[in-house]
Amino acid sequence: MKIAVLGGGGTMGGMFGGYLARAGEEVVLIDVSNEAVEAINGRGLVVEAKDGSVASIPIKASSDPSSIGPVDLIINFVKCYSTEAAIRSAQPLIGENTAILTLQNGWGNADRIAAIVGKARVMVGLTYNSGTLLAPGRIKHSGIGMTVVGELDGSASPRLESAVAALRRAGIDTTASPRIVDEIWKKLALNVCTLPTAALLRFPAHELIQHQEMLDLMRGLLAEVAAVARPQGINLDEAERWAAIVALLEKAVGARASMLQDVEAGRRTEIDVVNGAIVDAGRRHSVPTPLNDAMVWLIKSLQSKYLAAKPER
Repeated sequence: MKIAVLGGGGTMGGMFGGYLARAGEEVVLIDVSNEAVEAINGRGLVVEAKDGSVASIPIKASSDPSSIGPVDLIINFVKCYSTEAAIRSAQPLIGENTAILTLQNGWGNADRIAAIVGKARVMVGLTYNSGTLLAPGRIKHSGIGMTVVGELDGSASPRLESAVAALRRAGIDTTASPRIVDEIWKKLALNVCTLPTAALLRFPAHELIQHQEMLDLMRGLLAEVAAVARPQGINLDEAERWAAIVALLEKAVGARASMLQDVEAGRRTEIDVVNGAIVDAGRRHSVPTPLNDAMVWLIKSLQSKYLAAKPER
């Protein structure tokens, strides 16, 4: 399968693209960072595994989609605020039967992609794998977990089967779901509780469950997710989600949330498609979301401060 990974110079895009290439797929990593592209083309994609082993995976990287030609599958891992620009720049990659699979964080990216290329091209999913970008072209795969993908309408399709098969060949534990929106909201619930809290307090993942006050806050954030899910017909079991979140944080010793990594690097966060998605849904369905409102306000205030302080290039 010929695959292009948008955001391939980042942690998750590099990880998925690298594993797919190692398994024999024809993969190119697309990224706007010339530094990342040059590093990957020069020495391969370097992946540090959780057990400490290091592998260098030969793989092509490019900042010019027009040099690649049409592909079978585009996997989108760019940050939410770059979605529209990335999809527009990816037009040369799109042939008659090209599908686009978004594995981005949060809720709302599929609609942004569909507005540009049409809903029929879009598949959606999520992953519980996690990692850290150590340097351009070098990543650490720190957390191993399930990846779930699906068609927006819940149907089975040959292209979905092909994507799942390719990911499994790459060693990525993947399953297809007929209720993919429910699965995305399960992951969204995790992110709502853990991303802004870790970013604001600078806590590694496991510290979030070491303080009763933080546990109370996360339970409150989760309750608001469940409250806005119900009127949308989304099946989200609050008790199951809480147990899953605590269990994940117990095992994620030392892991650093993606939003914390963004804050530490002085980058824009994805707060708008995480807690912001809960706030937006609450407004549409007249459900109060005061704790999620507060997370959005706090992260945006912090973000505004450090972005304003960055020197212009």
